[in-house]
Amino acid sequence: MNSRTEYPNQSGVFEQAELDRLLTAALAPIAPEANRHQAIMARLQQRTVQSIAEHAGLLTIRLKAGVWHPVTDGIRFKRLWNGPEGNSVLVEFSAGASLPVHRHNWLEEGIVLRGGLQMGELELDRFDYHVSPAGSRHQSIQSRQGALAYLRGTSLGHSPSVLRELLGGLLPFSGGNAQTVFYGDGGWQQLSSGVFKKELYSGGGMASCFYRLEPGATVPGHQHLKNEECMMLAGEVFLGDILLRAGEFQLAPAGSQHGEAYTDVGALLFVRGAVC
Repeated sequence: MNSRTEYPNQSGVFEQAELDRLLTAALAPIAPEANRHQAIMARLQQRTVQSIAEHAGLLTIRLKAGVWHPVTDGIRFKRLWNGPEGNSVLVEFSAGASLPVHRHNWLEEGIVLRGGLQMGELELDRFDYHVSPAGSRHQSIQSRQGALAYLRGTSLGHSPSVLRELLGGLLPFSGGNAQTVFYGDGGWQQLSSGVFKKELYSGGGMASCFYRLEPGATVPGHQHLKNEECMMLAGEVFLGDILLRAGEFQLAPAGSQHGEAYTDVGALLFVRGAVC
């Protein structure tokens, strides 16, 4: 009879422990050499400084940023930018709300972002565009279903100008003629692979357009000869290092520049800037 105690799995335990030790050592993070680490940090800092310089002066308004102000029952607005020829704002209508008749101090452009708006017999749906020249008279704007709209060239946010528009609306003459461009009516022209443009309005050296970018499309960087407004309507796009999502706004002042634009999901933008 053998009195020696047997441990049949002992060799296997030792082998597994050794294997675990070797794997742990192999998978441990490898710290870069001190000089290489410093070089990496220097490149990152240089890239950060370069990005800040390239995007200097750009004003970006995020979707959840800003303050909403009441206009009248069921209507409120959020200021995006105070321009020399009227302000750029988002206006939200509750179902059944309406704005009174008024006369425009400046050229006013509007795009329905959500819901719908009605002006007499005119029905404006999502992404439909409406422009009214300075001095023109707008009839009441209503929303049966509720709506969110982007307006530029409006007096909202400047009380004396709003009062002047309301008083001007009491006068009978109509002024210039408004124009409407329905989003579904076509009119797109291809600029490059995956990049399409739809012209909306031009005058005074400025142009307003829709740009549609398919997933993966790019647009070269450029400088701005005049102030350029960009309203993201759908999707998202990188403008240089800045990601702009649907419902967000960016102003690029004259003299600033945009880096390459890129989208991996597709994008629809409204842009107003210098005629090119």
